[in-house]
Amino acid sequence: MKSWFESWFNTSYYHILYKNRNDKEAQDFMDALCAKFSFQPSQKILDLACGKGRHAKYLNSLGLNVDGADLSPESIEHANRSANDTLHFFVHDMRNTLPKSYDVVLNMFTSFGYFENEKENVQVLQSVKKALTEKGLLIIDFLNLAFVKQHLVANETKSIEGIDFQISKKVTQTHILKDIRFTDKGNDYHFTEKVQALGFNHFEQLADQAGLVIKMAFGDYKLKPFIPQQSERLILVLGHQ
Repeated sequence: MKSWFESWFNTSYYHILYKNRNDKEAQDFMDALCAKFSFQPSQKILDLACGKGRHAKYLNSLGLNVDGADLSPESIEHANRSANDTLHFFVHDMRNTLPKSYDVVLNMFTSFGYFENEKENVQVLQSVKKALTEKGLLIIDFLNLAFVKQHLVANETKSIEGIDFQISKKVTQTHILKDIRFTDKGNDYHFTEKVQALGFNHFEQLADQAGLVIKMAFGDYKLKPFIPQQSERLILVLGHQ
């Protein structure tokens, strides 16, 4: 039986629902990271869980050498339409060993904590650790649990391309759940997004188990300091211990 993310991310409906993501915000975030960490064309960068590759494509447009990896064959097929000599995409499960080394690994847009247990989270971090160069960095862009709880919209409807997506959200002790229901062409659909409710301290524990250490934490895409009860995001920079 497929996991929720294998089923949902590989459908056209996932891409319809999220088609209006803020590309300008994503590009500004990449610009901020490039400036902060002085990414260079000589470095090898991986966008892990890249989706259709919007971050990877933009970084490549800045002259950087970028790979993108994602579990969804449909997303990678789409991303590969933009491939070139310094931009490559491949299908990959982030829990498994990566095929080459990287100076920077990016994990953007809450693409962590999809799995059922702690062991799999550590497996992800361990696989990245093995692939990181000596001074390599892993940058994780995750939600800030406290902010999510304060601003949760329990129920909403999004009408996109003639489809009414009925969305309900809730936070449990262990997960943030998004229930998605809609009808298209006479057929009813139901999908669930399930992300572990991870905070800073939890990430510290996971990193330690994997042999990594948190070096910096930012609270938004402009890289302002992380403030636990106020920041919109939890953006972590990890490296070797």
